[in-house]
Amino acid sequence: MLKQVPLTFEDRTGQLTNTDFDDMYDRRFFHVTRQPGHTTTKIYEMNHRASRYRNALPLVREAIVHLDFQPDETLGTISFFKAPYQGTIPMSRYLKKTAFFGPSLSRKFTASDGREYKWSFRMFAGQEWSLTTMDNALVAHYDLKPPNVRTYDVTGSNLIIYEPYSHLVPEILASFLIMRHIAQFNL
Repeated sequence: MLKQVPLTFEDRTGQLTNTDFDDMYDRRFFHVTRQPGHTTTKIYEMNHRASRYRNALPLVREAIVHLDFQPDETLGTISFFKAPYQGTIPMSRYLKKTAFFGPSLSRKFTASDGREYKWSFRMFAGQEWSLTTMDNALVAHYDLKPPNVRTYDVTGSNLIIYEPYSHLVPEILASFLIMRHIAQFNL
């Protein structure tokens, strides 16, 4: 039986609004950008790995997800433009706290497959962010670069998404970016 290799997205810059997530095995590629002075972060699915050349060219494709934040960086709306999930929803309704008085850095969302998933901050050792099913099966995690590891042209931090959930990559990536935004702006 063949072992499935998880999608391992290298986070190129570690920034919320200007980075690339490229699978280290060249299967899928995403570009995240926000124009200076704007409040919309856009996620694009790309055909190839990020490079200095690609990043110098204008984007000629449509974004698959828009994350529209308020001018004061509070939560706004999330819009999906690619099947299976299409539409716009307030971020606070899409990504809900897991408990009324619970921490802001533990939130859940319902994905296009109808199942609920939960993001948690530093829930497991070695994982900055962890995404689990509601019965605590690990779906994805974001790991920071260990301090003693050298990197070349990337941050060394990775978003790992396990193969059974690969059909949810845009939703996982979008919800992950919102979670990091919540943490950065202490929302």
